[in-house]
Amino acid sequence: MDKKTENFLGIDVGGTHVKIGLVNTKGNIIQFAKEETASLRKHPQGFNLGFVETVGKYLKKYPEVRHVGIGLPGLVSKDRTTTLEIPAIGELNGFNLKGALLEKFPDIIFHLENDASAAAVGELHFGTGDNSDSYLFITLGTGIGSALIIDGEVFKGVRGNAMEMGHMLSRGNSRLEPLIGRNGILNIAKRMLDAFPNDAGELSQVELGMHVLVAAANKGNGVALKTFAEVGEIMGEAIVSTIRILDVNEIYFGGGISAALPFILPSMEKCIHKYLSPYYLSDLKMQRATLENDAGTLGAAALCFMD
Repeated sequence: MDKKTENFLGIDVGGTHVKIGLVNTKGNIIQFAKEETASLRKHPQGFNLGFVETVGKYLKKYPEVRHVGIGLPGLVSKDRTTTLEIPAIGELNGFNLKGALLEKFPDIIFHLENDASAAAVGELHFGTGDNSDSYLFITLGTGIGSALIIDGEVFKGVRGNAMEMGHMLSRGNSRLEPLIGRNGILNIAKRMLDAFPNDAGELSQVELGMHVLVAAANKGNGVALKTFAEVGEIMGEAIVSTIRILDVNEIYFGGGISAALPFILPSMEKCIHKYLSPYYLSDLKMQRATLENDAGTLGAAALCFMD
């Protein structure tokens, strides 16, 4: 790859949309498009071949592209050829996606990766922060994703799918994702509304949503602040265990809910300082990642740097 001049495709596969960006080596999105996942599912030959055809459409549109990075919301084989478990798109389970793509486009180099790992790679290559080449990356959104970058490489674990923090057991033997993914946070907010009606303010008059909660927290709403404080406590407990296992000292947060990080961080830091020793705390850095809404597309594109 000519890292000075080449453009490549970054494809972020999601349960609602497949996002496609033409990205240059500086991390600029030159062109961007979205395809509805539901429409691809209606393809006469099913989602899988519909996706392959969609990739072909954009390769034809951008004939200069020779590298394509694809971020996928689930487990991928260690050799990064086969999608194993993709909860949002069950049709992909056990599908040799890379093989199907190469059969149609043998001259293209394809890079497949879990979407959280792709976002972490995007931050490594295109982020504007001062991160090192070793850090933990956590995505806060509909679910909880995570990835570990060590010396500039994705840590895959023994079989290829390490770092599924969202599925760690947490309070009440529930997984972390149902507790503080999007729906979990809204459940906490509803509980806080019932417990503290005098602190509800404008939240008692509106339909709860993440943007509404973040906006309310920015205005000092008591229920919103209590909600994010509990999220911080739960996340903090998970991070304590993760730091002890990985001995990592940089943590970056991405995903849509990372917009609430200023309200999550205080209780999260309190928990972490309660349970970790000075060795772990002396140079610990936790902050929001820099790519924000473009993390999925840029992360997928950044996979093209990983050869």
